[in-house]
Amino acid sequence: MSTVLRLLGVAGSMRQGSHSSQALNIVLGAAREHGAETRMLDLRVVDLPIYRPHELLEESDGMREANEAVNWADAFVLASPDYHGSMSGAMKNFLDYYWSEFAGKVFSYLCASHEKGLTVMDQMRTAVRQCYGWSLPYGVSFNGGQDFDATGEVTNAQVAHRLRMLARDTAVYGALIMEQFRRDLQSETTETFAARYRK
Repeated sequence: MSTVLRLLGVAGSMRQGSHSSQALNIVLGAAREHGAETRMLDLRVVDLPIYRPHELLEESDGMREANEAVNWADAFVLASPDYHGSMSGAMKNFLDYYWSEFAGKVFSYLCASHEKGLTVMDQMRTAVRQCYGWSLPYGVSFNGGQDFDATGEVTNAQVAHRLRMLARDTAVYGALIMEQFRRDLQSETTETFAARYRK
């Protein structure tokens, strides 16, 4: 099994050239500097049907691509715009599709917001916590119009620092928790939540 952390960035904005997607690209690039292998799942491009839990839907290309990416990943960065104090509908729909796939994996959060984005990141954390995922204790919120220039470069030094810090911590803590979760899956102890995910 690979010992390299596989980090999936999930872009939840429907706007082309969105600031949350630009920030996500920065984080993924910085995570590669810390040894992570990265991919991006752009929900603007990958068309996921609305989740219907009691209907057997034929697997679409979008569902197939999302399923493959989620099963590949050891850790996640979720990036969403702030829509009325909440995550985007596309991000919520993505999260609705999965449960056990998130267990034992580290998540970090980005939010493009004219406010502080705290409720948006709290809602994403709540969904992940219900799936037994681990969350970094902080996220990064930014105001796209103020903190980025027209080419998508970060102009706010504090935001740039926080994005790199989030990338580093996701890669480092993600790898530590990934390794322990794998050991727990292979052990025989029942005194760990990982026991319920043994096959």
